[in-house]
Amino acid sequence: MKLDKLNIDGKKEPIEVLDKVFSAKINKRLVNNVLYKTNANYKGRHAKTKQQNEVSGPTSKIYAQKGTGNARHASKKAPIFVGGGIAHGPKGQLAYKTRKLNKSEKKQSVVSIISEKAKNDNLLIFSNFNSTISKTKKMYLIIKKFQISNSLMILDKSSKEKIERSIKNIPNVKVTDVNHFSAYDLVKFKKVVFTESSVKELEKRYN
Repeated sequence: MKLDKLNIDGKKEPIEVLDKVFSAKINKRLVNNVLYKTNANYKGRHAKTKQQNEVSGPTSKIYAQKGTGNARHASKKAPIFVGGGIAHGPKGQLAYKTRKLNKSEKKQSVVSIISEKAKNDNLLIFSNFNSTISKTKKMYLIIKKFQISNSLMILDKSSKEKIERSIKNIPNVKVTDVNHFSAYDLVKFKKVVFTESSVKELEKRYN
């Protein structure tokens, strides 16, 4: 299939892209599953309380089983006593399993989201940035002109180095490369921006 390639002046040229990557079947169920697993793995579970078997102290019975008229108790480690273990409290990170994502799931989810972005006109391809843009003001004007104020920019190495400094203080715009983005990043931002070279890199990786 063909998509428009833009330069900074706004001129358009057609560019041939792989249907397999930019016009694939959109599998929303798979995408939702991948996002669920990704969010679950990102979530930190640091809170932890001591269970009854983890509390330090003697394990001897606090008083006789019979004859006192009181309820039966074992040691002071029981959850009903002050200083005892906590019943059903948070158990920390080690108690939770990391949800595994295999390579095919990752690839198919990324391809599905990119295809949906292209279908909804939320995907732009720029010519490679041949000159350095060091001023944030100039980069902001480019972002405003092409309406990409909420975007993930997936660039080739050379283009990334040329504009990274000018874009780092602009909110809601993230700059990355083909090797360092995920389905979560694609969903988080409304628009996705590629350069011509990064498109070719992506096609090699996902072909």
